[in-house]
Amino acid sequence: MRALRLALILTVALCLLSQQPGVADAQQAGKSFRVGFLTAYSAAADTPLFDAFRNGMQQLGYEEGRNVVYETRWAEGKLERLPGLAAEMVALKPDVILVSTTPGAVAAKKATRAIPIVITSVGDPVGTGLIESLARPGGNITGNTNIIGEMAGKRLEVLKQVVPRLSRVAVLGHPGDPIFAVQMRNAEAVARSLKVEVFRVEIRAVGDLDRAFETIVKRRADGLLRLGDPLVVPGRKRTSELALAHRLPAIATRVEEVEAGLLMCYGPNRAEQFRDAAVYVDKILKGAKPADLPVEQATKFEMVINLRTAKAIGIAIPASLLGRADRVIQ
Repeated sequence: MRALRLALILTVALCLLSQQPGVADAQQAGKSFRVGFLTAYSAAADTPLFDAFRNGMQQLGYEEGRNVVYETRWAEGKLERLPGLAAEMVALKPDVILVSTTPGAVAAKKATRAIPIVITSVGDPVGTGLIESLARPGGNITGNTNIIGEMAGKRLEVLKQVVPRLSRVAVLGHPGDPIFAVQMRNAEAVARSLKVEVFRVEIRAVGDLDRAFETIVKRRADGLLRLGDPLVVPGRKRTSELALAHRLPAIATRVEEVEAGLLMCYGPNRAEQFRDAAVYVDKILKGAKPADLPVEQATKFEMVINLRTAKAIGIAIPASLLGRADRVIQ
């Protein structure tokens, strides 16, 4: 009887010990995981962000070459490449796939319902059918959203603060991006409240930008709202050149666009979201199911203003906005 009691006590103690932090790590000590990364963007555009994710993984105990291997696929802004790249990624049988951009997430979901997918910097995952709800995503997808659809209207409001006389705004974006329509609807709704006219100008490749700006100038736009899509970074230089040439105040989604010469940007801190994605990947590698991990919305936003551009196009940035800016390019 005493031996039975001792055995029961030992069993309970082992169970409790196995649940303590760090024990799961010790149990996985000899295992190496394969983590995939798929994005509609280019390596030049998203490598710094992927590095933020890898740093997050390193802080959680994952060392590349020792217990984790990364496989990357970049669509270079060409949405038509995503289905093939997603299929390639699935064939590698990774333990988890990290996906950036809404088009990339849609392609990954179509490619597999079995491999866990962690999304980051993805807009409106519920509206685009990626998940059932933020609280209970269901299926094999979880992660975070940059709520870029809802941000389109907010950026329009900020542009109106910069240019009070704003009356006609061109909304530039890629219609093949699943989040394009969401951004457009949000911009149109806010435009009505601001009594500003907006009109869409579509591009499907960087080479379409010159033609797009011909339309923008012909329709006498006095402002530009650049939507978020995979052409943002590869087209940032030409977009900035054309906006500057036509003295067009423009607000964008990413810091890189402002560094290239656009007037300003306002949106989620993407590097922070990539770092947060590492937490999701870690939980899944330790046994959590994506369906049980709520999708988080972006909470940190950044505003960057290019004062050189403001001076060149004759725009005076209100002191209130300069005070809110996270970074000012002099």
